Amino acid sequence: MKIHYECIACAVNQAQKIVEMGTEDVVQRKKAMLFIAKKLGEFFNEDSVPATDGGRLFLELYEFLRNDDPFEEYKRLSTELARDVVSDMGRVNDLKTALKLAIAGNLIDFAVGYDPRKAEEDMLRLTSGELYIDHSSELFSELENARSLLYLVDNCGEIYFDRMFIERIREEFPGLKVYVAAKEGPIINDATVEDLREAGFDEIAEVVSTGSRLPGTPLEYASPGFLRLFERVDVVIAKGQANFETLSDLKDPRIFFLLKAKCTPISRELGVPKGSLVCVRGRY
Repeated sequence: MKIHYECIACAVNQAQKIVEMGTEDVVQRKKAMLFIAKKLGEFFNEDSVPATDGGRLFLELYEFLRNDDPFEEYKRLSTELARDVVSDMGRVNDLKTALKLAIAGNLIDFAVGYDPRKAEEDMLRLTSGELYIDHSSELFSELENARSLLYLVDNCGEIYFDRMFIERIREEFPGLKVYVAAKEGPIINDATVEDLREAGFDEIAEVVSTGSRLPGTPLEYASPGFLRLFERVDVVIAKGQANFETLSDLKDPRIFFLLKAKCTPISRELGVPKGSLVCVRGRY
């Protein structure tokens, strides 16, 4: 997905959140935002992918702030709340319900200002409705005939809902080899390989790194090992907006995007109302 006009303001707003989380010093905050203002033209052009070039910009901001993980405390809170919600829900027997929970889990996203204390209430409300685009029957059909699945996670807290979904996938399709990929290091509130291991993903899948810290899965920045894996798997499940931004232009029918359309550019790309939950195949 190429940049939309709203994406520049979104990157600036995200940078401001990073700055405010990264330092209490108001003088340093002003210097950091002026640094961002000078850098914007270097990172964004008409062919930019918002998640990729925004992520590159944020990493430079991390270096400027000398803070390698400004979202650390917010991720901790998000993780604790998500883990508690999943524990309270218990076992989910229906595969479609587990898929909807994984998508609804995408709302746990500090990057758009979400209050995680609303998580349980919102999860129940969102999963009671229908998906605006629903290609889940195609996904399940592909999994029935597949030998391998690559699952690309998104945010830190929501990985507990991803785990619930993956557990159901493994029960439904026991012959499937499952790989779960996360970031090599921290970027905004995205899940890292370390977060996956902490959440016990090693028990249900093979945990792999994309080889990059950038949001989504920009293949041009991925490691050679990850690229080889990506090219050979039968099915890819890609969670969240950043994965859509970085992979949707491939038009790859192996990829199924699970997300909530949180912003106008994503809803415009998909042709759905803002706020819609979708399971959409890569050839949409």
